[in-house]
Amino acid sequence: MRIAVIGAGNVGGTLGRRWAERGHEVVFGVRRPAEGAAAVKGGGALPAGARVAAPAEAVRGADVVLLATPWGAVPDALREAGAESGALDGVVLVDATNPIAAGLRLDTGPKGESAGERVQALAPRARVVKAFNTTGYNNMARPAYDGAATMMCYAGDDVAAKATARELIAALGFDPVDVGPLSRSRELEHLAVLWIALAMGPGAGAPTLGREIAFRLVRR
Repeated sequence: MRIAVIGAGNVGGTLGRRWAERGHEVVFGVRRPAEGAAAVKGGGALPAGARVAAPAEAVRGADVVLLATPWGAVPDALREAGAESGALDGVVLVDATNPIAAGLRLDTGPKGESAGERVQALAPRARVVKAFNTTGYNNMARPAYDGAATMMCYAGDDVAAKATARELIAALGFDPVDVGPLSRSRELEHLAVLWIALAMGPGAGAPTLGREIAFRLVRR
């Protein structure tokens, strides 16, 4: 697949590198490519098949676009990627963002909308799937614990788009878990808050567990 990664942070950098290592063509879309290249390359030389470009160029011809920016940067990132001009029409848009505000609370929309639903409103003709928002980038680099896969939940309204997201999730070694329609992004964003609270310190005297923790779905 041709994958555009919007954002050069830990999440986008880790996922993009790992997909490139598995043979996908990956283009990191950043506002200032020269500076973005340095940020992405902070993890070492880019794998073969990966490069850095401006957002509009990165999404051109992409099968999948991963949105991995801070929440406050989402409107500008989508605009620079061409959402308003139709550049994302029909594209599988994987939303890995979390609308986390001060005090580790979720900044919901005026009607209680999730970030996933608001991304869909900003790119109305994209096929949005919520995924890669419920754990840390360290687990995206190494999803297995004791040799067993940890889970990666995803949600969306388009069946074919979810199948594509599932393929990309499984390729990294996660256990893909379909949680239903895009409205379930709300629950996934709450799950992200729980992971962060456990990893960084939930307060009220509870111990900090550190980042090397992950969720697993156990089936009988």
